[in-house]
Amino acid sequence: MILKGFTMLHRLINPWPWSLNHGYSQAALIPAGAQQLIVSGQTSVNAEGAPQHPRDMRAQIALSLDNLQTVLEVADMSMENVTRLGIFATDMDAVLANFDLIGMRFGPTDNTPPMTLLGVEHLALSPLMFEIEATAHACP
Repeated sequence: MILKGFTMLHRLINPWPWSLNHGYSQAALIPAGAQQLIVSGQTSVNAEGAPQHPRDMRAQIALSLDNLQTVLEVADMSMENVTRLGIFATDMDAVLANFDLIGMRFGPTDNTPPMTLLGVEHLALSPLMFEIEATAHACP
């Protein structure tokens, strides 16, 4: 069975339904001519780039998602436009325990973008424990 999900912006491809239970799709098919936005890793930093919320994974995830959403909005996009996520965390147990925050942001959009979650030893600045990068597309 091949399951396919559709948003107005891209088609989600899911040959197996199990990944949907975890909040992501296996692939996203982008229409020809779509505008692409590549978002660098967003972390728990304020507008001046200073790290926030040391040792608080939940607060770091929330602020990182806020920062991602801000970048998307400046590009006239939203979470619905995201077609790929890369997530990096220094503590896999802590990020998985707080993964509901990602579902809260993407659930209302019915978008389950393909994603990769990687455990890493360090991020760019030592207080940071979570980083999320994204690719987004919009139809002209």
